[in-house]
Amino acid sequence: MALALLLSACVPQATPQEARPLLKETGFYPATTGLEWVYVPEGEALSAPPYRVRVDGPALYEGQEALRYRSFGRGEDRVYYRQVGAFGVRLLGFQDPSARVVFTPPILEYPPEALLSPGYRWGGKVTVRVELLTPGGREPLAQGGLGYSMEVLEEREVRLPAGVFRVYRIRQVYQDERGQDAREVWFVPRVGEVRTREGRILVEKNF
Repeated sequence: MALALLLSACVPQATPQEARPLLKETGFYPATTGLEWVYVPEGEALSAPPYRVRVDGPALYEGQEALRYRSFGRGEDRVYYRQVGAFGVRLLGFQDPSARVVFTPPILEYPPEALLSPGYRWGGKVTVRVELLTPGGREPLAQGGLGYSMEVLEEREVRLPAGVFRVYRIRQVYQDERGQDAREVWFVPRVGEVRTREGRILVEKNF
């Protein structure tokens, strides 16, 4: 460090860290611009390179009003487009630097808060459209059907690096012509996902 190279008679002064004020969130599914979550894969050291999710703010996706949720870290950079309201949480699609995915109709990721309880199930069928993003614009790549089903397995307390939370364990199952994909998410109202479907555990948040 540059300060350490000064004359030994000089005592280096500590540089104060930039203050990062905590944001406030009261919504069932956090949606305030600037909110950020920090995750590491389950089982890895807390010092491991993290993944981050940030609310970038309002946007349009396929002509519909949405909110941008950016997930990035370790070479990943993907933006999810969601609608949050009295109906719950809908996923319109997502985009990364090379491709764009659109769900028609949107996937219902979470029902209204009043319905979220152990044993509750929901699901549906959507059409998935995938487009390649090229310097010249978009090029159709694939299109097909996707079925999904969600179930709240239980409500229980978990202790994570970010704190102690009362979570809803939710099983997510996706089915297409290639087979089935089952994942598990831990969701906390007004906090968000404390364990993501990729198996990443919450270690920090700014609200």
